[in-house]
Amino acid sequence: MKSGEKFVLFAIVALLIAGIAQSMLHVKQPHEEEIPYYSTASTEVADKAMVLYREYNCRSCHSLWTLKDVMQSVPAPILDGIGSLKTEEWLYQYLSAQNPQMIIPSRLKKKYQMPSFASMPESDRKLLANYLASLKVKEWYLEQTKKNEYEKLTGKDAP
Repeated sequence: MKSGEKFVLFAIVALLIAGIAQSMLHVKQPHEEEIPYYSTASTEVADKAMVLYREYNCRSCHSLWTLKDVMQSVPAPILDGIGSLKTEEWLYQYLSAQNPQMIIPSRLKKKYQMPSFASMPESDRKLLANYLASLKVKEWYLEQTKKNEYEKLTGKDAP
């Protein structure tokens, strides 16, 4: 074996050993592979709510279970975990508001602001509020969710 070949072989073995050692030494962080979001809604409520989510074109602005219109870039809050931040009653009132910006002021251009869904049938608003309230975040990720919502709503880093 020539000296150049020995060097290449040695380098390959060294990289292989380093890779194995790194993977063995990697300390798994708590919750590293765990998804922090979940829903407490029944399958029936979730299915009906997802029909409304599509029908009212919510995904053109909001992400839910990573479902979002990729052609839109509206910085609207992600709905995953919203039920850990807002109550069902609050969500119903927000969906029923003639002017949602009176509840949550928007920094967005008018065409990107949350529209009023006050004209939506009450049963649809109740169903959506119920479903959105079921979208929870695990306790260990709640502070990060609050921070993300603050940054989306204000465009500023969370304090």
